[in-house]
Amino acid sequence: MMTRDDALQFAASWIEAWNRRDIEQVLATFDDAVEFTSPRALATVGVATVRGKQELRAYWQTALARISSLRFVLDRALWDPERRELAIVYMSQVNDEQKCVSENFCFGPNGTVNAVDVFHGVVRLPIPALQLPADLPPSGRSDFRS
Repeated sequence: MMTRDDALQFAASWIEAWNRRDIEQVLATFDDAVEFTSPRALATVGVATVRGKQELRAYWQTALARISSLRFVLDRALWDPERRELAIVYMSQVNDEQKCVSENFCFGPNGTVNAVDVFHGVVRLPIPALQLPADLPPSGRSDFRS
């Protein structure tokens, strides 16, 4: 039975494997019949749910071939021992895009990952300097009308 410490170690190892682009290390913990659901899969291979370890490998190889830079930074990991579910929340920096992502893993009785659901946040763009109109009234004035 996976403990909270095991789950946290899994999350840290998973992040490290992705940062090395080590698909085989990531797949080592997945069941042969894994179901992986992600909007990125739909955009990359035309289906939202990739079924089976071989198909998942092919999807990730295709996706990685399109990526020039990749870095994941672990934010937190949340473990539910009763449901054997782990949520890994991280900042994804892929090419020039940064966003928060949550990958929710379901572990089977044998300890391998049998399902993953991926949720992508909104792309975070650099915030340009705020340009205020020259005729904007000072803050606190009550006579401002739009």
